[in-house]
Amino acid sequence: MGQLVCGGAMIRCSFGNAPASLQILPANRVTTSMPIANIMDNKPMVNVLPFGMCSSMANPQVAAATAAKFGVMTPMPCVPVTAAPWAPGSPTVLIGNMPALNNSSKLVCSWGGLIEIAVPGQATIQVP
Repeated sequence: MGQLVCGGAMIRCSFGNAPASLQILPANRVTTSMPIANIMDNKPMVNVLPFGMCSSMANPQVAAATAAKFGVMTPMPCVPVTAAPWAPGSPTVLIGNMPALNNSSKLVCSWGGLIEIAVPGQATIQVP
């Protein structure tokens, strides 16, 4: 059983150098002490905030800065680009008519990073 993810959860990206906090808008009207997340809480700069500095060469800003420094890796500020929803989510628990987000769900950034839940934001509610 996984843990249900709510607002304030700490997330991290494989190419970022700092964790970020998952922001959940109270639009689904389901809350514990914080709003509960579903797989569609994947919007960059709304739900998924920057992870410090990005070191992915697939990121055009990082590639340009690295090329300008003659191949020396030069991280640039992170701007997440997440087009797909979190996967897999909880198939049997729906929040706002979408699968609930659990701590084993992953989100893919278009620059190649894998975003995962580091701390789910609560420790008492479990979901499959």
